[in-house]
Amino acid sequence: MKKFLSITLAAVLALSMAACGGSSSEEAAPADDAAAEASADEGAAVDGTVAVLYYTYSDTYISSVRTALDAAFDAAGIAYQDYDSNASQTTQTEQVSTAIAQGASVLVVNLVDSGSDDAAQNIIDLASAQNIPVIFFNRSVSEEVVTSYDGNSVFVGTDYELAGHMQGQLIGEYLVENYDTVDLNGDGTISYVMFKGQEGNAEAIARTQFGVEDANAVLTEAGYPELSFYDASNSNQYLVDQGGLWSSAAANDYMQTILSQYSEANGNMVELVIANNDEMAIGAITALQNAGYNAEGGEGTVIPVFGVDATDAAKAAIQAGTMTGTIKQDADGMADAIAVISENYMSGADTFDGIDEANLVGTWRVNIPYGTYTGEE
Repeated sequence: MKKFLSITLAAVLALSMAACGGSSSEEAAPADDAAAEASADEGAAVDGTVAVLYYTYSDTYISSVRTALDAAFDAAGIAYQDYDSNASQTTQTEQVSTAIAQGASVLVVNLVDSGSDDAAQNIIDLASAQNIPVIFFNRSVSEEVVTSYDGNSVFVGTDYELAGHMQGQLIGEYLVENYDTVDLNGDGTISYVMFKGQEGNAEAIARTQFGVEDANAVLTEAGYPELSFYDASNSNQYLVDQGGLWSSAAANDYMQTILSQYSEANGNMVELVIANNDEMAIGAITALQNAGYNAEGGEGTVIPVFGVDATDAAKAAIQAGTMTGTIKQDADGMADAIAVISENYMSGADTFDGIDEANLVGTWRVNIPYGTYTGEE
């Protein structure tokens, strides 16, 4: 635990000095030379290099993890090389091969195709051939794949079902307290839209399911009817980002189209927005604002919008009154755990030395706790 705390404190100090924030690009970068140079300038105190492969730099939450992880590695004296897979599993697998050929001591992988055991297993196979440990993070990988590598692989992430449960509970409680205000057309039912980040992604599936199911459970227990998806012809009862990027642009496009057909004037206005992440929530808010809703300061009609991640942009929106709530996914906590485990692998210490036992699942997984954020914390 002392090691974990020391890295956490040092990482906070390093954040003020490091300039390693994420950035997107049109082409997949083979590696982030700036991150490597920053790491080298710090002067590595631990032998070896960690290769960190991000599914894309353009994801806001992942960018926050990258900033925190770079700082944690710098503080611990661990050399590292960042790679932008640019949402391409083919690119990421090629980058894994490149990192191995360049002598990486540990692979830290934010898998692109998180719904594919084959992609994860392929990376395990490449790494195990050279006896290189693998830390998967954020985007779920099955226990079967992780444990196939004889204790040389772990997953660091969240109990992804919990985010959906917590979001649903938060939404249900908010609606019970504000039902008549939210029910704009007074028909006794709340009309909602759900923005799903990616098909086949375990986190997106769970958040889509439980965000609604748990909200309905709170509503029905209080004597209210269940939520009603705004478009009765949509049997899925969600709108998915077809690019798989959980992007604000996708949600914004969807919401603009919705608002052209569903309005207060027509008596069918969408009265609630649920998003699998904060980026999509922010995209929906932009469209709502363009239509005259969700003004800063809470003036006029505000359509409640809920997300997941507690990004800086989402917290600012909640403080401004344009967004209602989100579920915090702790980027700093995730980065600290990855840095601790990386150092353990490189030094030969026990894999989970310095990790809070309360966050361990067997010998294969570290869960980073969630929290709620409504601006009142």
